[in-house]
Amino acid sequence: MFSSVLGASLLGKASERGLVSYGLTQIRDFSTDKHRKVDDTPYGGGEGMLLKADVLHKAWKSVIPRKSRTTRTVLLSPQGELFDQQSAKRLLKYRKIVFVCGHYEGVDERFIGLCVDEELSIGDYILTGGEIPAMVVADAVARLVPGVVGNKRSLAHESLENGLLKYPQYTRPREFMGLGVPEVLLGGDHRAIECWRRNQSIERTRVKRPGLYKAFLEDKQGK
Repeated sequence: MFSSVLGASLLGKASERGLVSYGLTQIRDFSTDKHRKVDDTPYGGGEGMLLKADVLHKAWKSVIPRKSRTTRTVLLSPQGELFDQQSAKRLLKYRKIVFVCGHYEGVDERFIGLCVDEELSIGDYILTGGEIPAMVVADAVARLVPGVVGNKRSLAHESLENGLLKYPQYTRPREFMGLGVPEVLLGGDHRAIECWRRNQSIERTRVKRPGLYKAFLEDKQGK
């Protein structure tokens, strides 16, 4: 599941070039039960099964012998803070990030208290496990590593940079099904183009993402 994502496209090339590295740890390998059991019923009753603290702790210790300022343990959880571009930039400063992929009903709270530095969610919905969210976060962070994306300007002009969505873009053909390209993009006046793009980014954010637009205004007023 992970190799097909982390080994493809920019992420795969970044790994081949030594810019990033990925490691996978199977928690079942750390179970002492003859059936390699990693979950059990919750104390006090309730639905579902919980991942066991002792098994998770052994798996975690095999990856991070001890906590440090250069490592970060992240549990992917619906209860976590919503992951966004600023979160990706913040995580970029750590040398090693360990993603704990929850499953079943959840994770024993004692493991969270002992080992987890933060919980992150990629949205207010429930998935079958934390594997896909972990890959989403890994992708977003890895592509910020210098050299992973060849063109630095691409990063600087992406959606959500500076709190705005990206402006509309066009390529050949010049006309398609009766629709043309805005004249400002054809005139070669770079200052006018930059002004148009900025205005389009603001308007697009206002229409499509009112909450993001409000945060942009508040940040602008604060400065």
